[in-house]
Amino acid sequence: MVSVSPWLLEDGVLHLNHGSFGATPASVLEAQERVRRRMEANPTRYFVGDEYQHELDTARRVVADFVGADEAGLVFVNNATTGVNAVMRSLEPSLAPGDEILITDHEYNACVNAAVVSAERTGAQVVTARAPFPLESSQEIVDAVLGAVTDRTRVLLIDAVTSATGLVMPVAELASALEPDVAVLVDAAHGPGMIDFDVSALGVSYVTANCHKWMCAAKGAALLWVREDRREGVYPPVISHGYNGGWPSSSSHFHAQFDWTGTQDPSPWLTVPDALDAVAAMHPDGWSGVRKAIRELCLTGREILLDALGIDPPAPEDMIGSIASVPVPPADHSGSEIFDPLMDALADKHNILVPVFAWPDPPERLLRISAHLYNEESHYRTLATALLAELSA
Repeated sequence: MVSVSPWLLEDGVLHLNHGSFGATPASVLEAQERVRRRMEANPTRYFVGDEYQHELDTARRVVADFVGADEAGLVFVNNATTGVNAVMRSLEPSLAPGDEILITDHEYNACVNAAVVSAERTGAQVVTARAPFPLESSQEIVDAVLGAVTDRTRVLLIDAVTSATGLVMPVAELASALEPDVAVLVDAAHGPGMIDFDVSALGVSYVTANCHKWMCAAKGAALLWVREDRREGVYPPVISHGYNGGWPSSSSHFHAQFDWTGTQDPSPWLTVPDALDAVAAMHPDGWSGVRKAIRELCLTGREILLDALGIDPPAPEDMIGSIASVPVPPADHSGSEIFDPLMDALADKHNILVPVFAWPDPPERLLRISAHLYNEESHYRTLATALLAELSA
């Protein structure tokens, strides 16, 4: 019997970089195409009638249930960066000169930029908490962040799982100490689908998350959730008909503003439920089994690399999901390259796709692995062999 992979990933390449762009099962892309065909068969009926709104509300219900959120507070956006921008722009009227937007030095660059621009427009300032890595416990993160809080801190922007260092951050602990005086905005690009993720249990004001990464939806699907007491005054980056209730027929003003920001392809949003079903079907225990399997594989892969490099774990296991970073020897190049030469060599010479970051600053750098259901232990052993070959070249 011929086995047909549910994934469309290129043969002959080791895809160890799920964390950057995700991967979408073929069946989900087929569902997306069906939506597009319905839309194009009669665009006027699709968008002006009830078809689009009904499908959007259905998808919202499914996604809200998956992430533990109330659907009244959940809207779709194109990516987590858009969600961060929506919140930061909406907070600007409440920011005054001298107010502080707190981030950590592990924060994703695109979202740092959103905070910087909001600070520039309001006279506020971005304050960076220096969080250690390597580290021995999440308490070090808590101490670093809370130690940077002042009476001028208005908002904390923090990852649920950091991009470069691959750390599961102690978001709930920080929110418990800061909310409601300091609004906590969680960039959960790597959250849902990777770790047990319950929005309502975090105690934060805002959560944005990608659906195209660990939920394996089509590219262009993400969510933004806003707690009930913060919803008034939150706007999408693009203001459209919903601002004055002109259209569409959404269930609330909050939904109406985000549900239609101009004509676009809504199929990534509408097929997130298909992605959730497709991935759940890949493991006998559904999503709980998926999360457990890929985390265990990631920890195994990290151990293989640590053994090969002869170094200690840079973070405890309880701070690891299904991405993990390990330090590699400093580079002897300028550090000005867009992509690290080691990353290029692994891709070009060994067909291994894995990111290498300059972190915290050149020449120091990290190599980050991901694990998903299309990976296996042998992939990380192949990476370790190739890595040692390149480091000794």
